[in-house]
Amino acid sequence: MRESVRGHFMSHALSSARGAAASDRPKFGPNNGFQAELRRRVEDFFVRTGKNPRDNPQMYLKTAVILALFALSYVCLVFFVANWWQALAAALILGGTAGLIGFNIQHDGSHLAYSDRPWLNKLTAMSMDLIGASSYLWHWKHIASHHIYVNVTDHDADVDLGAFARVTPHQPHYFFHRAQHFYLWALYGFMTIRWHLYGDFRDLVCREIGGHPFPRPRGKELAIFIGGKLAFFALAFGIPLFFHAWWKVLLLYTIVAGITGIVLSIVFQLAHCVEEADFPMPDEATNRLEDNWMVHQIHTTVNFARRSKLLCWLLGGLNFQVEHHLFPRICHVHYPEISKIVEATCREFGVRYNEHQTLWAGLASHYRWLRRMAQPPANA
Repeated sequence: MRESVRGHFMSHALSSARGAAASDRPKFGPNNGFQAELRRRVEDFFVRTGKNPRDNPQMYLKTAVILALFALSYVCLVFFVANWWQALAAALILGGTAGLIGFNIQHDGSHLAYSDRPWLNKLTAMSMDLIGASSYLWHWKHIASHHIYVNVTDHDADVDLGAFARVTPHQPHYFFHRAQHFYLWALYGFMTIRWHLYGDFRDLVCREIGGHPFPRPRGKELAIFIGGKLAFFALAFGIPLFFHAWWKVLLLYTIVAGITGIVLSIVFQLAHCVEEADFPMPDEATNRLEDNWMVHQIHTTVNFARRSKLLCWLLGGLNFQVEHHLFPRICHVHYPEISKIVEATCREFGVRYNEHQTLWAGLASHYRWLRRMAQPPANA
């Protein structure tokens, strides 16, 4: 194995977090034998099988297929569709394929799980800029915030939907939240539109994500941010406006971005905002969480449909979110096998391992959780 798994399961996230003020960041409970044993068993899996944690041929093939489908659907939508139903079909495929880029290519690259070559991880991470969101800001939002403090209110930016929704028991309740289990599914579609047109620019100006400051991009990173935005706006609006009326371009952009937002949002929510996930808060006196880091990741995360090879391929292994959170620098093609090791070790050490057997079970649990959080705290 080219690089030991031991010690790298959260080093990337922790090194990012050190770049921001850490005085108010919660501490985790002490490590125990569970963490060391689980890391040892996963490392032994790669030694025993001779597989590489990264740089897997099937990942390169998968990347080529997804990017080809993205390019084909874009070209068809902009240059060849002849009627409304062809345009709608191409837009739906393009939006879904943009989600596949995020799940598979960008996600592994951003976590340094795509390759052992830093430049290739950087290149694949930049596919996020291709679909309209800043890879630099996503790094601070997702890796330096969410991946450390999963489901911890005011520290995990990914469970902060603003006033639009209440998804943790510790967030404020507003009267309109009573209907959130109905309206929020549609609002998920606006997530990517917000990223494209407002969120990234707001974060860049305010220099704060999830309650924590982050360094503004400079030099090469700033050039990537600006170049990525220009390239996206050219693809989304500039080129199509040469061939189509403005209202058609705006309508199809909304459909494409809406599909991408719904797909991305729901997959995330099924992993964390469901009944089986914990939403812990640090002790007020010590600012310390009860569980150690690994157990915290497991108790706040839920897998779904682990036996579906199709979903695993489409979602970049994100139906194995437990394994992803424990070992984010391992390519997702290994998650199905690693999940067996994680589940067995959890059972042996008495750690609760959360999963839904099917996609539909996860969707139902998310709906019930939204409905519970829709009630005022006294009733919920």
